[in-house]
Amino acid sequence: MQKITPFLWFDANAEEAMNFYVSIFKNSKVGKVSRYGDAGPGPKGSVMWVTFELEGQQFMALNGGPHFKLTPAISLFVDCKTQEEVDELWEKFLEGGGKPDACGWLTDKFGLSWQIIPTALGEMLNDPDPAKSQRVMKAMMEMVKIDVKVLKAAYDG
Repeated sequence: MQKITPFLWFDANAEEAMNFYVSIFKNSKVGKVSRYGDAGPGPKGSVMWVTFELEGQQFMALNGGPHFKLTPAISLFVDCKTQEEVDELWEKFLEGGGKPDACGWLTDKFGLSWQIIPTALGEMLNDPDPAKSQRVMKAMMEMVKIDVKVLKAAYDG
């Protein structure tokens, strides 16, 4: 196991979330499913926690009950090499019940926030020419799903 692993809290659908995430990302796999026993606190035999891997990153998810909810204060950033990858992931999340937000962010049907961001955005925002990077920032702030062609047009002025 990696030294630091994101640990996600779900009410009662950690296994469903795991299966959904593994279906979206190509280089992914289901790990272990652990179930509650006699000691609870969940019903005996129900899923307590799961492990899974998305694009080489390990995750754990817990069915911890309704005490805590996911918020956008923690999001998962996905570095997309191409616009096609952005489009594909964006559509899979929305088709799966997700809701778009702004600037490349969306919230999936479980309440987890994702940033679906093309690599080109970071490259343009880090340009040493402040006029170029500011034009890109302005264009990004007007987007929901990030569009590299629009960013490139803003970058080129």
